[in-house]
Amino acid sequence: MNSLIIAGLLLVLLGLAYQTGWATSRRLATPQGVKVHSRPQYHAALVAIWTLAPALLILGIWAWLGADITRAYIVAQIPADILTSLDQAGLNATLQRIGALASGYGVAGDILPFEQTAADSLRGFQFITFLAIVAAAAGLGILALLYARSRISPRLRARNNVEIVISGLLMLCSAVAILTTLGILLSLLSEAIRFFGFISPVDFFFGTVWNPKFSSTTAGDYGSYGLLPLLTGTLWVAAIASLVAVPIGLMTAIYLSQYAPRKVRAVIKPVIEILAGIPTIVYGFFALVTVGPFLKGAGAMVGLDISATSALTAGLVMGIMIIPFISSLSDDILNQVPLAMRDGSYGLGATQSETIRHVLLPAALPGIVGAFLLAVSRAIGETMIVVLAAGNSPVLRGTPLEPISTITVSIVNQLTGDTDFAGPQSLVAFALGLTLFVMTLLLNIVALYIVRRFREQYE
Repeated sequence: MNSLIIAGLLLVLLGLAYQTGWATSRRLATPQGVKVHSRPQYHAALVAIWTLAPALLILGIWAWLGADITRAYIVAQIPADILTSLDQAGLNATLQRIGALASGYGVAGDILPFEQTAADSLRGFQFITFLAIVAAAAGLGILALLYARSRISPRLRARNNVEIVISGLLMLCSAVAILTTLGILLSLLSEAIRFFGFISPVDFFFGTVWNPKFSSTTAGDYGSYGLLPLLTGTLWVAAIASLVAVPIGLMTAIYLSQYAPRKVRAVIKPVIEILAGIPTIVYGFFALVTVGPFLKGAGAMVGLDISATSALTAGLVMGIMIIPFISSLSDDILNQVPLAMRDGSYGLGATQSETIRHVLLPAALPGIVGAFLLAVSRAIGETMIVVLAAGNSPVLRGTPLEPISTITVSIVNQLTGDTDFAGPQSLVAFALGLTLFVMTLLLNIVALYIVRRFREQYE
């Protein structure tokens, strides 16, 4: 209810400010032909920005500090003798009970008199503070509206000011993505450094045995945390998935963009893209009950011992899953190649296949590499299919026909259950996550190198 009122207040301020700015700027135009620097919509947008900025600032400050202020008020309502008898856990539980009572929700057990009194006081405090915040936001917004309206004049560079604000917002959005990535990296790095305080980096990166011990009677005996079995399993699955998805996806894209009749394309492309919408748990179940037994039976027919749950099973099904990523993106990129380039190739006497090989694919290579990178990144980070179809066996193996485990599955295993993040058993998940991050980063660097090198040759 409070959120709806605040949203309604902001919408009313926005509409009032925009209409006021528009009407005021329209009155600047006179029959004598006064030249106005900016159009009315820029003046209206500038007044709206001036109006909303202080209102949003007030609401933002309350959103930041409101919880602490409310908590301090509730603590002040608890009698001193009861407050001194509570530890931190008891205080938190009491605060939650009082907050629930003030919100009208029920609580377990008997309600103590001081809890009911504090809840009643809290209810009144929340009502008064809400009215004060709404009034402050509306009042400052109206004052800002009046000030912005008084600044409107023919020489006001409203368009320039609005564009500066929009540029700042765009820069802020870009910074959010960059800062989020940086925050993830720093959080992984800090916890990984804690993990390497227990386990040597040499034992982790070059160890061949993965056997963490969650409980041990010997101090310092944390088990073995060798990365190589997990890294090998991850690379096996990603390589098999790429071998399946890249040629099929690329050939599908070439057929759809160059050879398929329009009616056939209108049917096949949506059907392929449906694969991208199927939940990964369904793929995992499909691999477990269908593909795995089929591969085991097919291997027995030719004398191969193929486990039903193996890297081959997981990689094959994962390759099917990422086919739409490559085919759909590559198809769109091939269709964006300028028609003049194809016509030029045909004009020189090239056949359709020669035009595809020597003109279309080189021109679309940067986009195709991007699609390949996206698909491989998805394969490296996939978890559910591997959990069900790979066997979850963290053993270093030289064949994809036996059960394996991957980095993502081990992260899930280490973080499942009651974890305290005080020992290497849980902290190793951050080291594994950092390893995945570096692998994806290296993949991006290699892809950028290939794209830039080819662009230089093509130009």
